[in-house]
Amino acid sequence: MTGETYGKRTPTDLAPHPAHGPEELCSEGTEIYVRALREGRLRKAEARSAPCLAAHGFLRPALDDVEWLEPVPPAVALHKLLRSSEDRVADERRRSERLAESFEPLLRVSAQYDTPPTDPLITVHSEKDHISTVLDRSMTHATEVLAIQPHNSYAPSKARFREAALRRDQELLDRGGRIRALYQHTLRHAPPILARYEQLRGDVQARTLDEVTERLIIIDRSIAFVPANSDRSLALEVRQPALVTYLTTTFDRLWHLATPMHPQAVQQPTLNGITPRQRAIAALLVEGHTDSDIADRLGMNVRTARVHIAKLAATLGSESRAQLGYLIGQSGILDREG
Repeated sequence: MTGETYGKRTPTDLAPHPAHGPEELCSEGTEIYVRALREGRLRKAEARSAPCLAAHGFLRPALDDVEWLEPVPPAVALHKLLRSSEDRVADERRRSERLAESFEPLLRVSAQYDTPPTDPLITVHSEKDHISTVLDRSMTHATEVLAIQPHNSYAPSKARFREAALRRDQELLDRGGRIRALYQHTLRHAPPILARYEQLRGDVQARTLDEVTERLIIIDRSIAFVPANSDRSLALEVRQPALVTYLTTTFDRLWHLATPMHPQAVQQPTLNGITPRQRAIAALLVEGHTDSDIADRLGMNVRTARVHIAKLAATLGSESRAQLGYLIGQSGILDREG
């Protein structure tokens, strides 16, 4: 009986014998093998319910009568099974060596054309201290930085990060690089901003707009950093060329629309008693924004926003919020360029 047939049902079997390997001898086979060891031999019919014994070499035909089976000593059976296992391992080892030899010339060819590993196109950085360290590393050899800094970047609690940014920027300027920064109009006279540009030396310019986007830092027009959550404890480092080009183009267009602040400030003229700040507020009022929305978008507190709204209403002769919107539309102030 062979290993291919011992698990099949025969006409004399009461139930099919489950197939298994020699390392997990079935209970029925174990019982018959133990009896054969104890008695020295048994009839072939007595082992018919455990064909695994003959298949795995635990029983062999008796030399003097093929109707009898004799047990193979456990030590001999184990030795044969181990040698068979070692032979299989050796065969697999030789097969592995042949595979390695076959693929070796192909790997040599592939290595000539493989591109070296590159940095991921988008990486998420967490924790503000780590983000600051990543910015330091990215600006080590930079020659240009484009930045958009909304008003909440200059809260007093962020002084430590402003000092690190000032150091990075001055190192870049000392290498002959240049910096272009965009802020909101509300920061034109902010003490932290004025102090920053009093300290920086080199090719650095700043401009302002009524509204700016979220924070953006572009290094050498090849790497961009943008916030990944509202409190900026997560940041995306973007190296995907199409995305960086899009962000750079957006910055350049905003830059051309902005009003110079440093090194030489240019003030937008007042037209018919309406200041540029009031025109920006008027545009948001016509769109239906609340006082809180207006204050947030223009980088001021609600009280200041309401003062400007009151002055705008007084200038246009409005007596109510609804009338103010109508008068803004009739005045044509939003069609004028400041």
